[in-house]
Amino acid sequence: MTHLDRSIAVRRGRWAVAAAFFVNGFLLGGWALQIPSLMSRLAIGETTLGLLILVLGLGALVAMPWCGFLIGRIGSRPVLLALAFAATPGLLLVALLPHVAVAVPALFLFGAVVGGMDVAMNANAVSAERQLGRPIMSSSHGFWSLGGFAGAASGGLVIQQFGNLAHAGAASLVAFVVVALAARHVVEGDRPVETGRQKLRLPSNPLIYLIGVIALLSMIPEGTVLDWGALYLKQELGADIAVAGLGFAAFSATMAVMRFVGDGIRGRFGAVATLRVSSLVAALGMAGAGFAPGPAIAILAMAVAGLGIANMVPIAFSAAGNQPGMVAGTGIGIVTTMGYSGILVAPSLIGFVGEHFGFAPIFAVLAVLLCIVAMSARLARSADFSASLDKG
Repeated sequence: MTHLDRSIAVRRGRWAVAAAFFVNGFLLGGWALQIPSLMSRLAIGETTLGLLILVLGLGALVAMPWCGFLIGRIGSRPVLLALAFAATPGLLLVALLPHVAVAVPALFLFGAVVGGMDVAMNANAVSAERQLGRPIMSSSHGFWSLGGFAGAASGGLVIQQFGNLAHAGAASLVAFVVVALAARHVVEGDRPVETGRQKLRLPSNPLIYLIGVIALLSMIPEGTVLDWGALYLKQELGADIAVAGLGFAAFSATMAVMRFVGDGIRGRFGAVATLRVSSLVAALGMAGAGFAPGPAIAILAMAVAGLGIANMVPIAFSAAGNQPGMVAGTGIGIVTTMGYSGILVAPSLIGFVGEHFGFAPIFAVLAVLLCIVAMSARLARSADFSASLDKG
């Protein structure tokens, strides 16, 4: 393969992994729309639904480290393709669930496939970054946000006109077509370095767990705005329902926009400086939301927080995937598991604290945690790389 051919192949691979991010977000956006009909069909309440959502999350958390191990054995490309194709009929499976007893294993499997795909596509994005010699992780996560928006926005209209089963079938078809078109262009990942009959084992490098803490502290604020932002605006700041929903909308919009420009910022200023400034901006936004005198200031503060948080997790994933002596999938599997465990566990704890003390102090505490990320930014210096680091 000539240099020109290789350059074209790598650029196509960059868009192929972007398509994988889009499909993953698209399926999860569609899943959110299937929840009301799932509750009605299974005749369950909010408590049972919460447990089913927890099962889905547990499936993802169980699969993530195993997927990282598998990538270490055979590379990110085959793992990504297998899981991407396996994920495409997921919404159709959800739409056909007849009973809670069937829903439990089915949602665990759906969560495992989508969560495993998350690890594989991030590992493949790291490989594409190395081969391109420039960062693409932030914009890849931007495509995930775009997919989530597309899945939620278009799906609502389809369900309203044709029902949930038609939506699930159409979404599964769209996901399959996108994956099929992108599949041949997915780049080869790291050459596996784990040979022989290796057992699944945790990495011994403590730095990978510290990067996991950065991912955890970056994702808890995102989950807080998602799960509790509207309730905080309504109950504590007196916003009506329509205004209360604008908090997460503003947060999501600024986060998506910043993710598409984040790679250029990181390429110019470096991962450490970008993470440090991003976390301080996020801290300012969360503190502003906590001390806001009214809903308008709080919504503006949440938008500022979205600007900061946008590039924090992508940098943590790039840092995890570029650890010396470690396959990208192994590091990303650990960091993804730690980060998403915060999304799974933190909301219930935050809800308990908020019920007794209000949500304003929680936003202030999260601002302090984000300042800790700023002080720890040098831990992510491995996110900076050059083309010479390409192992693929």
